[in-house]
Amino acid sequence: MIAAMWCDRVMADHRAIANAEALARRQAGMISHAQARAEGVTLAQLRTLVRQGRWVRGTRGVYRTPVDTRLDSWDEARQQAAWMGVLAVPGSTAVGMAALALLQLQGLPRQIPSEVCVPHGRSITGPAGVLVRRHRNPIPTVLINGFRVATAPVAIALALPDLDRCNAVAVLDSALHTGRLTKAGQRELEQALAGRRGAHRTRQLITLADRRAESPLETRARLIFMDAGLPPAQLQVRVRNRNGRVIARGDLGWRRADGSWVIVEMDGRGVHGRPSAVYADRGRQNQIVLNRQITILRFTDRDLDDGNAVAVVRTAITSPSRVA
Repeated sequence: MIAAMWCDRVMADHRAIANAEALARRQAGMISHAQARAEGVTLAQLRTLVRQGRWVRGTRGVYRTPVDTRLDSWDEARQQAAWMGVLAVPGSTAVGMAALALLQLQGLPRQIPSEVCVPHGRSITGPAGVLVRRHRNPIPTVLINGFRVATAPVAIALALPDLDRCNAVAVLDSALHTGRLTKAGQRELEQALAGRRGAHRTRQLITLADRRAESPLETRARLIFMDAGLPPAQLQVRVRNRNGRVIARGDLGWRRADGSWVIVEMDGRGVHGRPSAVYADRGRQNQIVLNRQITILRFTDRDLDDGNAVAVVRTAITSPSRVA
């Protein structure tokens, strides 16, 4: 009887921890003390989990668990920072870059602050590592896993003054591309910018945004080419074979004087290195080579850093095409 009761207790303890970590998985691996206790994790278990290093304190009352979030390391770090804020300050709203991370917008820097605001513009001191902003007026929000997150227009208005030009435009591109920033949202963004620090600079950044951009790397390339006096004529250029079938899309395209195209594809880390992608890219490349109306060039972020991409594109645009 005693053995059976002990086994039941052990099983219940395991279930409680498993349930808590399943919840944490939906929050980029983060969980609050209150959430863990609600799932049945005892104080003794919490102390043991922390002492063993299985759970790590992120800040007061918030833990990082070892669950597989299926996010890449940078996205995971950004979302963990965002979740830490709303978990550490009950009743708060994620704002700024933290809100953008929870809305899954691309283009943010590798490290972002854990930032929240509390109702009625109250001034409170947040736990270590959490920035609590004051915002007197009510903030429009959406719910993510039951937590309040500022809508994209408001979050962008708060975040852009603290982002560099490339990250800011990449965030705007992502918001437009995913539909998080609609025409109505753009009007809301304009209203949210009124009287804010850096509003003039932010409005200039908005004019550079393009909903056709599909990744922060494409945004960065576009800005670098623009700064070099080589603004692309088109984004997401469709490449067709002789039968008119689309065989690829180039990220950036320039039209030569004779009507032929110079097309650039930006290769991000990981995607084009996978075996399946290598075979697909090889097949596409062979078909593209047969199309004499097109010169296709491929670059990585390193080519942007050293100026090689700009030099090659400039030469390609001014060189004769291979059109027969």
